[in-house]
Amino acid sequence: MRKPTFVCDYELSAPFDERSDLDRFGDARVLLRLHGRPLGHTRVPIISGRVDLESLERRIVRDFSSRFASLLAERAITTGVLPSRLDPESLLVPPSNGRASAPTVTVAVCTRNRTDDLARCLAALDRTNYPNLDILVIDNAPDTDETAAFVRDRFPSVRYVREVRPGLDWARNRAILECRGDILAFTDDDAIVDGGWVAALARVFAMSPEIMAVTGLVVPYELETEAQQVFEDYGGFGRGCTRRWFRASRNGPVALAHGGSGKFGTGANMAFRRRVFDAIGGFDPALDVGTPTNGGGDLEMFFRVLKAGHTLVYEPAAIVRHRHRRSLAELRTQIANNGVGFFAYLVRSATVFRDERLAVLRLGLWWLWWWNVRRLLRSYVRTEHVPRSLIRAELKGSLVGLGRYRQGLAQARTTERAFSSEPCLPAVPPPAPARIAAGAEAVRQVDLADPLRAIDDATGSQRLRVLASWSGTPLGVVTLEHHGGTVSAAWLSDVISQRMPARVLDAGLHLGTDITWMCLVASVARTFASSSRVQRTRPDLSVSIVVATRDRPDDLQKCLRSLKCQRSNQRIEIVVVDNNPASGLTQRAVREFRDVVVVDESRPGLSYARNRGIAAATGDVIVTTDDDVTCPSDWIERLVAPFERDDVMIVTGNVLPAELETGAQRVFESYGGLGRGWQRRIVDAEWFAQFRRAVPTWRLGCTANAAFRKSIFENPNIGLMDEALGAGTPTGCSEDTYVFYRVLKAGYAIAYEPDAFVWHRHRSSMKAVRRQIYSYAKGHAAYQLTTWLRDGDRRGLTRLVYELPGVYARRAWQRVRRQSNYPVTFVVLEVLGTLAGPLALWRSRRRVRRLGPSTTLGPGRPAPESYAVHMESPRA
Repeated sequence: MRKPTFVCDYELSAPFDERSDLDRFGDARVLLRLHGRPLGHTRVPIISGRVDLESLERRIVRDFSSRFASLLAERAITTGVLPSRLDPESLLVPPSNGRASAPTVTVAVCTRNRTDDLARCLAALDRTNYPNLDILVIDNAPDTDETAAFVRDRFPSVRYVREVRPGLDWARNRAILECRGDILAFTDDDAIVDGGWVAALARVFAMSPEIMAVTGLVVPYELETEAQQVFEDYGGFGRGCTRRWFRASRNGPVALAHGGSGKFGTGANMAFRRRVFDAIGGFDPALDVGTPTNGGGDLEMFFRVLKAGHTLVYEPAAIVRHRHRRSLAELRTQIANNGVGFFAYLVRSATVFRDERLAVLRLGLWWLWWWNVRRLLRSYVRTEHVPRSLIRAELKGSLVGLGRYRQGLAQARTTERAFSSEPCLPAVPPPAPARIAAGAEAVRQVDLADPLRAIDDATGSQRLRVLASWSGTPLGVVTLEHHGGTVSAAWLSDVISQRMPARVLDAGLHLGTDITWMCLVASVARTFASSSRVQRTRPDLSVSIVVATRDRPDDLQKCLRSLKCQRSNQRIEIVVVDNNPASGLTQRAVREFRDVVVVDESRPGLSYARNRGIAAATGDVIVTTDDDVTCPSDWIERLVAPFERDDVMIVTGNVLPAELETGAQRVFESYGGLGRGWQRRIVDAEWFAQFRRAVPTWRLGCTANAAFRKSIFENPNIGLMDEALGAGTPTGCSEDTYVFYRVLKAGYAIAYEPDAFVWHRHRSSMKAVRRQIYSYAKGHAAYQLTTWLRDGDRRGLTRLVYELPGVYARRAWQRVRRQSNYPVTFVVLEVLGTLAGPLALWRSRRRVRRLGPSTTLGPGRPAPESYAVHMESPRA
């Protein structure tokens, strides 16, 4: 079960408003804003009940540097002043919006029997900082007078109108009739508008008289339940944090380009010039909630606005927070209705606009395959971000939706006859915008040092090619699909600042583009690295080091001597697991180490041995290493440091060769060795889900140098190490990579800490290395099959069938061309091992059934038998 996600804003021009009571949350979804303008979302962990500011700062520098470049370029274009030095702190000064007009805006909230939601919505509207605001509640076919009384008593300044005809689009049309403002904005009763929402909408309409519709950013109000998190994984309502301008072609069908009108936004956050409805008509009452179609009314209106030749703008600064469905059952119904509504809207568009029929048909077939069928089929091959049940629900809804518009139309006609005395919008025939020459392209020049002006003299062209310069110095060319309309100064500014910010800035800095970007990244890092940060204390954790061994007394003694030299503030115990107690070699080897716990595990296999050691260990953290490993004195201290993050469940470290004396040891290093480099990194569920092919957990390290929170082995979604995998079994290895897989799949994080390194003594003979490489190949194939057979993840099959043959072919080719010292015979061994993997896995599973499973962890478990009394290891 996923923990809730904390949802918050971070206004970059002010200190971060940090809370310390967030222990119940797994992570935070932070909306970064600058002077109220959204820049984007990022996810960061919650550590000790607080948002991890260090991670937040790193994400800002890593993911948002280009946004700051665009903002600096936009500021230069707006002011006509180029920066002589790159100074991101200039962005902390609020921009001047001038003396913007404030036209009357009517905000319509269509509701039905949901006063609790309506209370939050109206309270938020009351807090908006807009002077000329008219709030209108449309009560759609209510069962009682509760909403009317509620509005009258709690919000007396809000206008209340009852619309007796059931259906959301009937309510929207009533809002058009009741509108008193030049602009009519819509939001839902389960939405909470941002304080600057109305002002942001009004600013966009003021940019150009050709703008007839504006949509805005919809973000989650909360992510408390699994259903709410899954809906965001599914795509949510948000459409990004970049302003975009849309205008459709006048020379034929527009459905292929703009028929997928969900990309523009949603009905919970949309606004229109009131007069546009006089030209194109009102909402179609056969669509949306309250009809058999259950949706599509907002999408159809967006499409009709563009079809009529008008401009639609997506403005992310107009923010609305939406309360998503809280249960999975409600979410499935919503997703199914999304499919019904979308295809009902397509049928409506094809019915009304004859010239769009072929384009709508092509769009519908493409959408059905690409979005529905293809995703469903792909879900059987690899793990999807969302449950397959939701994909099936939308596919079913899409097919059902093909017949729902006719039912909705019949219901709308019946309703109209039944309530013939109610006011209605007049019917308006579909407008036919003037055609322009196909393929015509206009060329214009703009000098950004002068105030930008709208380009309104290219009405006969579909595209506009703009050569931008600064004081006569050319910067570059941008192309806009303006389809004969006016290109406002704001549109020009957006396109230029978004597409070539480095060139604009370089005109003032006189530096190479690459240097400009490097300087920008460094400057942004310096600007935001100064955020206040809570000092974290390293956790006080007890550590159990588990060393599994089998008849290698000399290696074991070297390992234990290095472990006894650990300098750490943690409480440390050492557990040695003897995987062949009958030989007596391990007992004799550990006699000089009085405070070592020794546990017997007679069943052969590294996973059996480690599981027995884990069960015997008493520490909060279980550290695993091998008997042929030695470590520096600060190893444990460095290895457990990343556990200061609550979401980190495993930490791995670097594994270096103790010697490279023999050819076999050098060949093993050329194979890849056990080290994973010197770059510190943390991977999590987001990293796990991003791969279309097998998740490369083998790149995260190995259990020769790994630490685990003991609690993960008690988690039923993770469990102990798989006894069918690992050394000493027919599969040969991969018990570690499978544990990594299960931890990531469960939603936790894994840290790789290269400074926590150990030295490993590689096999010294070619015979031993050949056996090891062959076992690695078998185990790797067995691991991929295990993720498929036990976890239903078919991405591993792609690794076996597609990726590995290519890897082996490249290795052989590199050897032939003398680009590598890796022997071709070893490549052959890998191929044979991969082919042997399925049989090896089958044999290992049979073996586990015969020998029995490991002792499970949990309350009441029996303690493993051990000898040698445990003594507290001395602290340095």
